[in-house]
Amino acid sequence: MKTIAVIDDDVYIGNLLQEALQKEGYGVLRAYSGTEALLLLSERKPDLVLLDLMLPGLSGEEVLPKIKEYPVIILSAKTDVGDKVEMLSGGACDYVTKPFELRELLARIAVQLRAQKVGGESELVWRDLALNPVLHTVTVGETPVRLTKTELAILNLLMSNPNRIIAKSVLLDRIENVAPDCMESSLKVHVSNLRRKLREGGAMCNIEAVWGIGFRLTE
Repeated sequence: MKTIAVIDDDVYIGNLLQEALQKEGYGVLRAYSGTEALLLLSERKPDLVLLDLMLPGLSGEEVLPKIKEYPVIILSAKTDVGDKVEMLSGGACDYVTKPFELRELLARIAVQLRAQKVGGESELVWRDLALNPVLHTVTVGETPVRLTKTELAILNLLMSNPNRIIAKSVLLDRIENVAPDCMESSLKVHVSNLRRKLREGGAMCNIEAVWGIGFRLTE
């Protein structure tokens, strides 16, 4: 059973989330302040964290860089684009503004949990692309595409999150074990080479650069 940590000082929202998540079959952990969140996450290891920003004690902005080992979805009443960019660039996987639709949030949670399969044994398929992380192969239809280890790791993450923006910091953090030499300064080059190889292979997709944030796989 997947476990989700709900970090929010609003008891009503926390209870609402807990009830909805438990109905979906998730286990739920709760914390009501930034300090309590760090203590909880030092003792328990959830599969995903829902993090409010306006917390007593340590704020969500202060907590986020301390919990980079977890996928984090920000839940916040802050709607400014600058806040969203800052959190996504700082390591959050997604940003959902309050008030939110439960069905949409549950769908976003499911997407992030699927993304944790990166590096797993399941073949990833999206449109005409197929990636086998065990054999380290990529095909466009029946055509093989030869990628470097770094390019493969980048594509693996993007294919696990199609049509969703992956912040550069998140991408670098997720592929660090596979491609430790990939830095922000070289990431653009790797993505450009990957984009070119997919295009030459006839892939019906594109890797879009989202200015100031990161990249996403689109049709």
